[in-house]
Amino acid sequence: MVQSKTSDAAGFLALEADFAAHNYHPLPVVLTRGKGVWVWDVNDDRYLDCLSAYSAVNQGHCHPRIVAAAIEQAQRLALTSRAFHNDRFGPLCAKLARLLGYEKVLLMNSGAEAVETAIKAARRYGYRRGVPEDRAEIIVFANNFHGRTTTIVGFSTDPDARRGYGPFAPGFVVVPFGDAAAAAAAVTPNTVAVLVEPIQGEAGVILPPPGFLRELRALCDRHGLLLLCDEVQSGLGRAGAMLAHQDEGVRADGVILGKALSGGMYPVSAFVADDRVMDVFEPGSHGSTYGGNPLACAIADAALDVLIDEDLCRRSRELGERLAAGLRDLRSSKVKEIRARGLWVGLQLHDDAGPARQVCERLLGEGVLCKDTHGHTLRIAPPLVIQPDEVDWAVERIGRALR
Repeated sequence: MVQSKTSDAAGFLALEADFAAHNYHPLPVVLTRGKGVWVWDVNDDRYLDCLSAYSAVNQGHCHPRIVAAAIEQAQRLALTSRAFHNDRFGPLCAKLARLLGYEKVLLMNSGAEAVETAIKAARRYGYRRGVPEDRAEIIVFANNFHGRTTTIVGFSTDPDARRGYGPFAPGFVVVPFGDAAAAAAAVTPNTVAVLVEPIQGEAGVILPPPGFLRELRALCDRHGLLLLCDEVQSGLGRAGAMLAHQDEGVRADGVILGKALSGGMYPVSAFVADDRVMDVFEPGSHGSTYGGNPLACAIADAALDVLIDEDLCRRSRELGERLAAGLRDLRSSKVKEIRARGLWVGLQLHDDAGPARQVCERLLGEGVLCKDTHGHTLRIAPPLVIQPDEVDWAVERIGRALR
């Protein structure tokens, strides 16, 4: 059995306890290297990563093509700022726009920055269509997770995310996730957009009811609103498609990407939309020193190539079915529900089964890294390069931890 905490790790844990802000509660393992779906701790014990850095590592840890691109570019040119052109920026924007079928790309760094970009675009879009200045409203959904800026946590329904950070920016109306009728009732003359996660990841891999996204699309079309889909976690293969919302035949007006856009090698995010939306920005109205830097562009370019060349969306669908079927076959009395889309599973425990954190701690001893959320939900999201036998191995270990 793998030991989760030994004297070799104790020094690292002590340094974190003494000098790092306590804004996370990690499992007691100190990782030092990774390859593919596997990571090793400072004692050289091996673990199967079933979190993938919240879907940032869809292409696997340290994918050699992405690493090579990073090294080559870092030796040439890393940062210019957007005050000057660079030879990696335009080609990446073109690749991403053509891949997703949109006209324009605005590159940022973190997912939260890309969400903020979408919010700014939606407000300006509404004002240019006659909404009174400073009165724009955006419809959002309960249990959302779009990031941790003060604007974004202001429309979160998670008390831990909000407490102590107000006052918050106005202009957001929260309705229940999956309830298109509630969204329709929330529309006012000042509404400019609907912002939605096609699948709520942080909430526990919550799937919307069939037709929900199509109803939101129709609602936005009726009222001239923008449909903005946050695909930071759900996009780029995690849910078995390039973009999760496309599974319902829906096309969003704006798409928010991050995490796997760089294969976990570097912070890269993007807001993607057509000209009619993106033209609200002019020089000086929005930007980022690091957004679209040459190193980020080279890494993202390689990460997209890996996603396409290795057919990771298809692998996610097929191996996701294997993962979900294996977990259901466990027939554990502790499991209340299994929600799955692609290689993304929310394993919901009964309340009397104890907190999911305890299962994660037992899994650590079995050589599997998972993360709990909202008390009784276990999130399972291995890199999309996982092999069938590794899926089966993970299922067997999860079964042990549940017993």
